[in-house]
Amino acid sequence: MNPQAVELNSIIEEKSQVVFELLSERGKKIFFPKKGILGQTAEAKGTKINATIGAAVEDDGTPMRLETIASKIALDPSLVFPYAPSFGRPDIRAKWKNMIYDKNPSLKDVVLSLPVVTNALTHGISMAGYMFLNPEDEVIVPDLFWGNYNLTLTNAYGAAITKFNLFKNGGFDLEAFEAKLNDGGIGKKVVILNFPNNPSGYTPTEAEQNSIVEIIKAAAEKGNKIVTIIDDAYFGLVYEAGIAKESIFASLCQLHENVLAVKVDGATKEDYVWGFRVGFVTYGIKNGDAELYSALESKTAGAIRGNISNAANISQSLLLAAFESQEYAEQKVTKYNIMQRRYDAVKETLQDEKYKEYFEALPYNSGYFMCVKLAEGLNGDEVRQVLIDKYSIGLISLGNVLRIAFSAVAAADVKEMFEGIYNACKECKK
Repeated sequence: MNPQAVELNSIIEEKSQVVFELLSERGKKIFFPKKGILGQTAEAKGTKINATIGAAVEDDGTPMRLETIASKIALDPSLVFPYAPSFGRPDIRAKWKNMIYDKNPSLKDVVLSLPVVTNALTHGISMAGYMFLNPEDEVIVPDLFWGNYNLTLTNAYGAAITKFNLFKNGGFDLEAFEAKLNDGGIGKKVVILNFPNNPSGYTPTEAEQNSIVEIIKAAAEKGNKIVTIIDDAYFGLVYEAGIAKESIFASLCQLHENVLAVKVDGATKEDYVWGFRVGFVTYGIKNGDAELYSALESKTAGAIRGNISNAANISQSLLLAAFESQEYAEQKVTKYNIMQRRYDAVKETLQDEKYKEYFEALPYNSGYFMCVKLAEGLNGDEVRQVLIDKYSIGLISLGNVLRIAFSAVAAADVKEMFEGIYNACKECKK
């Protein structure tokens, strides 16, 4: 094992034996190389003639660039063309951390890591897998989950997805979650909590979220060591009163010494920049301190460097400029209101009892999506094909469940969409 990895492991083990034990074998071996080429490059920073980094510069010392590209970007070239650090730009990392505190007031005075920048959330989930999953480790998810977990965690790291029933009596199935978390005896547990949930568009009520936290705490008190990966891709898009507004990370990161909370979030959905590919990984554990978090950040940055090198500089610069703009908050409200109207249109349309002949909505209250469960005898893919061929409507089939991205449907088109689903189901039922 590289001595730099050993050094980081020693820090982590001294600060939290639990976190050290939760690391995968890959996570224990990874490190951010502060010596070698990167170390020599850092030492040469500020020299008159710097021939260390694998990038080209103009004769005036500015980044070399093509005007056909530079002329289309209203940013200083130094914020666009050079590599960003593998940790991410320091300024956007600090800004995002402040934004986490602003969005989750109960985190006041809680010590967290500095977020590490990833190539958006898929990459963030993958890096969490790199850090904490060994082959055949089980990852607990609800039976409605984002299918990309299969590629990022099962195919890439050999982990096994194990599911619990998500809904019971119109809400979160707390009993099923508790049973799955405590299945298999005391030991290492890995859980992914994704609220608002993809595909269902469900966020627990405040009471349900408190119960989820208590279930995890009880499991930790029994001696389980738990990694909770919080997939906050759709954070903030909650459309009903009484639904949890803060991320469950806020509770889990200060819950128990046996619970490591890993927040994976980003601008992709929150700020409507799907192609920018900027996400963040943030760590929190009860009694965690700066030294522990710095070691975890270094390991995460090492995994990123060995995977994609770094996230795009231009995307980070554009986002930081937006975050610091006076118009940012107002524009966020404007877009949120559009999403709220689309959600309201779905809710109003589904009040028509006739639809229940062929499908019923699964619980939904947030995010980009909602799902309808088809009546017995209907085949989801058959209905989907009829919708495309005859009604020019595109949906996703998940067995006998159809996922509807109302985020992409104008409020004025929602009624037509559900009428199309109704008629397609009627045809397929014959």
